[in-house]
Order: sequence, then C-alpha cells, then structure tokens
Amino acid sequence: MNFFDLPEQFQLSTIEWAFALLAAFIVGLSKSGIKGIAVVIVTLLAYVFGGKASTGILLPLLTVGDIFAIWYYNKHAQWNYLWKLLPWMAVGVLIGVYVGDELPEQLFQYGMAAIILLTVAMMFWWDRQKNLVIPDNPLIQSVTGLMAGFTTMVGNLAGAFTNIYFLAMRLPKEQFIGTAAWLFFFINLFKLPFHIYVWKTVSMDTILLNLRLVPGIILGLWVGVYLVKIIKEAHYRKLILILTAVGAAAMFFK
Repeated sequence: MNFFDLPEQFQLSTIEWAFALLAAFIVGLSKSGIKGIAVVIVTLLAYVFGGKASTGILLPLLTVGDIFAIWYYNKHAQWNYLWKLLPWMAVGVLIGVYVGDELPEQLFQYGMAAIILLTVAMMFWWDRQKNLVIPDNPLIQSVTGLMAGFTTMVGNLAGAFTNIYFLAMRLPKEQFIGTAAWLFFFINLFKLPFHIYVWKTVSMDTILLNLRLVPGIILGLWVGVYLVKIIKEAHYRKLILILTAVGAAAMFFK
C-alpha cells in the first residue's frame, strides 16, 4: 500500500465522504466564530466513524481551526477568563481519559448522544433566559471547567459549557471568539497525547484522513468569517439546535 493510501477502514462511500467533508466545513465555521454548532460536527463524524474513533479523527481538525482562530482573533482574547477555566478543564480531561477508555463502543456512542441532547437543551434554556447573569465566582468556574474538560475528552463537546460561561460574562463577540480560540488551542494540545498513547484514536492513518479533509476546514473558515459579520444569530441558532437534536436522537438507532 502506498504511504498516502488510506487503510481499509477509511475507504468511505460517497455519502460518508460527503458527511466527513461537511463536518470539516462546519469545523471551519465554528472556529471562525459561528459558535454553538460543534454538536453537528460530532454527530456527523460519529455516524461515519463511530463514537470513540471519531473523537480522535476530529481532534487534529479542531487544532487546525484553533490555529487560524488564534491568528485572526488574537488581539481580542481576555486572558483572565482563560486562566480561570483552563486548570479545571485539564482536570476534567484527565477524568474523561480514564472514564472514556473503559466504556464499550456502543455505550460510548449512547453517552455521546445523551451529552449532545443535554447540550441542546442547555442552549435552548439559555436562549430563553434573556437577563440571566451567572456570578463570576470560583464555584462556577470550577464546575464549568470540569464539565467542559470531561465532555471535550469524551466527545469534543465542551463548547456548550464554555459558550454559556462566556455569554454569561457578557463578553463582546470578538472577545468571546478570541478567548475561546486560545482556550481550546491549549486544551486540544493537552488532549493529543492521550488520544495517541492511551485511547490510540490518533495515528498516521487518521492524520492522512485529516489531510484530505483540510480543504473543507479552509472553506468553512472563509465562509465563517464572512457570516460572523452579517448573520442574525437568533434564527440561525434555533435552526442549528433543532437539526442537532434530530441528529443526536438518530445516534441511538444507528
């Protein structure tokens, strides 16, 4: 087999390639500032590759998007909020490494679906709480960080928790995006050794697959930067949340 050929498990059908490229495109959208849609990515990749395997396939794609985001939004990052969450997220990742490695594949998939549905419910609830302000105190920071770290390890789904936290802190759009960009760049690099050496979900084979999906990310980044400037968030968020809930429910029957 040629070095650049994909192994048999990554010989995808046309529809599977379409789903994978769509997921990569949405990674670009998400990292360029269209937040709240990461669950769509997870749903698509889990459908194509399975629950646990998809987490390792997605991680390098997220890191590519992180690099763009920290370059584009770097000057807007609010480091005080980042340092409040990052240590707790690291602890949550370590918990997720241990728990996730012991889960059977089917249970892992069901767990991801349940987390996605919980995420959607949280975001719907947040949208209805127009005047909600969450106190910026150590308890909120620790709970948010632990939950974000655990869910990012077992399913790359930390966005819901960090999004709610940053929205509650009333960060302006650019500061929200810039702070989240650095936060996830650090935490995704922290996760990488565990995916390589413990879960064994990142390998040369998965990296070769990632390289074929990078064009989708680049297109998503380009489109996302444009959309951030013009999009009406309320209608868009509701549509994405509905589609995500349907996708997550479908995972129970895959």
